[in-house]
Amino acid sequence: MNNFQLFTHKIFRFIWNAVFVISYPVLATFGLLFVGITISFSKLSSYLARFSTSTFNEDEQKSWEPVIADSDIIEAKVHKQIIFGPNCYQFRRKDGIPSILEEHVFGKRVKLISQGLLMEKWNTTDINEIPDFDICLYRPDEDQLTKLTNIKCFDWHLADHKEDFLYLKWFDGIQGGEVKVAIA
Repeated sequence: MNNFQLFTHKIFRFIWNAVFVISYPVLATFGLLFVGITISFSKLSSYLARFSTSTFNEDEQKSWEPVIADSDIIEAKVHKQIIFGPNCYQFRRKDGIPSILEEHVFGKRVKLISQGLLMEKWNTTDINEIPDFDICLYRPDEDQLTKLTNIKCFDWHLADHKEDFLYLKWFDGIQGGEVKVAIA
């Protein structure tokens, strides 16, 4: 390195160090003030919440709502909310008749077909084992839930419906496929 390059290198290093030394206390002070203000507002909010007249009722949040607009057969409420994933639901019949649906947990994806309702019945709600569910056909007249196939991904749809066969397509982010299922 010649003298000119060495001189400019030292000048730029001095300027960089000066900018860092001058700006560091400003940035650190801003960070501490931000954290302090956040903590004080949090404490104030929790203190004022004690005087609130409204109470949070978990049952109000989990109210029964219709599953699909085309059918007035079943309704659902949230059973469990999976972090960074979908929700699973409890289903019941809208007419109040006890049903086999009440024994299982389902996904919100329900399709109305001529033979009944096509739905996903979850086999587990454990975060480490999902997605693992069965595609089932629910016949409301007989209150019968028939397992058609098992799917290990959330991205599936009914591709085609011909006579007594359903064609389900799925994609898990890496690979996809199609399943042909006979409706008995």
